[in-house]
Amino acid sequence: MSKPKTDTAFTEDVAELYESALVPMIFVPYARDLAERTSRLAPRDVLEVACGTGVVTRAMADSLPAECAIVATDLNPAMVARGEAVGTSRPVTWRQADVMELPFPDESFDAAVCQFSVMFFPDRVAAYREIRRVLRPGGAFLFSVWNSIQDNEFADAVTSALVHLYPDDPPLFLARTPHGHGSPTDIESDVREAGFENCVLIQRDDVSVAANPELPAVAYCQGTPLRNEILARDPDGLARATAVAAEALRARFGDGPIEGRISGVVVVAS
Repeated sequence: MSKPKTDTAFTEDVAELYESALVPMIFVPYARDLAERTSRLAPRDVLEVACGTGVVTRAMADSLPAECAIVATDLNPAMVARGEAVGTSRPVTWRQADVMELPFPDESFDAAVCQFSVMFFPDRVAAYREIRRVLRPGGAFLFSVWNSIQDNEFADAVTSALVHLYPDDPPLFLARTPHGHGSPTDIESDVREAGFENCVLIQRDDVSVAANPELPAVAYCQGTPLRNEILARDPDGLARATAVAAEALRARFGDGPIEGRISGVVVVAS
């Protein structure tokens, strides 16, 4: 599916709710896993691309030794600003940067990390080549990708609810972009075409927990670019769409604290 420019529009409003609602609900366990895998490589320096609001940055700051330099970058200034404001347990370098044209010399880093963001790259193979360029010989690129939306239950329930709300023009951001690149064959093909010789894929499931159905409804409808699609269809409809999503989550998972499966792929390329 083609991807509109709004799919990468992480504005200040989105960044705030992304960090407060979505990050603790789905990103934290994968961030810790990615940081631990990176730590085992004993890198001297790490580049993070598409760092978002810094969930992996914080995990790496906690798990990597103080002498390991961490540079966290993102295309969206609002996300970088939010990550820097939240802070880390030790100093890291925050910088706005486009993965398609990284502002670093060749062979600058021992490792590169990217969590759940390669799906947003306009040309994944070209982006992977650019990441490979800034890695030293023997360096590693670690990244994660969500599996299909059917394997990620909260996102699936929200998308289904909005398809019913807007049947003539359904907002499909979640299915199209975050959950649109989980094919192991495609992932490995892209990585090898970019020049990486080794590629290991690890399937990893976890559980997403929310205090109530309203929390994931707000997280997805207002804390992701899905917000842009809703507002494009109905400038005054954000609250209504969020309420419809919450009701769908309540019908599927119950009231009060709810749990849903989340599923992704961790990739280690070298």
